[in-house]
Amino acid sequence: MNTPFFTIWGRLNSHNVKKVAWFAEELGLKYQRHDIGGKFGFTGEYLAKNPNRLIPTIEDGKIVLWESNAILRYMAAEYGGGAWFPADPIDRALADRWMDWQFAYADAQRVPFLSFARTPQDQWDHEAIARGVESCARHLAVMDAYLADKPWLSGAQFGIGDIPMGVYAYTWFSLPFDKPEFAAVAEWYQRIRKRPGFAEQVMIPLT
Repeated sequence: MNTPFFTIWGRLNSHNVKKVAWFAEELGLKYQRHDIGGKFGFTGEYLAKNPNRLIPTIEDGKIVLWESNAILRYMAAEYGGGAWFPADPIDRALADRWMDWQFAYADAQRVPFLSFARTPQDQWDHEAIARGVESCARHLAVMDAYLADKPWLSGAQFGIGDIPMGVYAYTWFSLPFDKPEFAAVAEWYQRIRKRPGFAEQVMIPLT
């Protein structure tokens, strides 16, 4: 189902905004995105929608909603149908766990990402970066073991469980630091890269 009223608020160099913009492309939604947050700042109009001073926020004429993974679940349920929001609660839960697991991974990746994307190289804390990469690797080993038996985090088919970590995988593979290899994660990521919405909304410079 398409809607001309779907609006995404948030700058596209945010991991959490990328999730929502990419999924909007997967669903074929007609949407507008407005830059806000970071160097764009926050307007009073925006803070009336989301007082947390965070991004993204969406509105579609029925709801104003913030928190990126809650937004993904709403989009799947409202616009995706059974292919994206399975009727079986077990199938939904298996994808949900990877969506929530992503937040722990994001904490691990924070220092390497902010160092490369937002910090002059002569100010890098190399020990902190190494600790961050090591923490990422511990998390990715768990994901790699799962993907050794399943093609997608969502199960047999690509689904919303793949979107949060798909965004963070782009950052992981883009970081220039020495890091271990995970064969199953790499194969999954190569399949993700072939999705047009991912290429358009996620694969942008890490700035």
